[in-house]
Amino acid sequence: MNLYDYLMIGILVFIFILAIALFCFSRITVKHIENEMAKAGKLPPEWDKGIGARLPAYALIILFPNINRHASLVDVESTKRYARKIDWYLALFFELSFVTLIVIMALAYFLYGPE
Repeated sequence: MNLYDYLMIGILVFIFILAIALFCFSRITVKHIENEMAKAGKLPPEWDKGIGARLPAYALIILFPNINRHASLVDVESTKRYARKIDWYLALFFELSFVTLIVIMALAYFLYGPE
């Protein structure tokens, strides 16, 4: 096996890891935060039903709570208020798996992409 084969196997492995991270983060963290927000009378964005664009926003708010955000897809203060310690680990797992997949894909493209 050469480097190309290892990169392709790495891409497939990290696609599955990202799918697991996405499933866990959305089912555990996002569900908890949105249930707590619903109890407080705040609803998630209506336009994001099924798209999932709010998931990276939740993950970045949980990972970096002290960054000033002037515009966000979700309620920043409620997200910070209702996030738990497990949510930080799930957000880290989600973001690291995504970044790792992107790096491996970029490396494969630049090494073996079209001339």
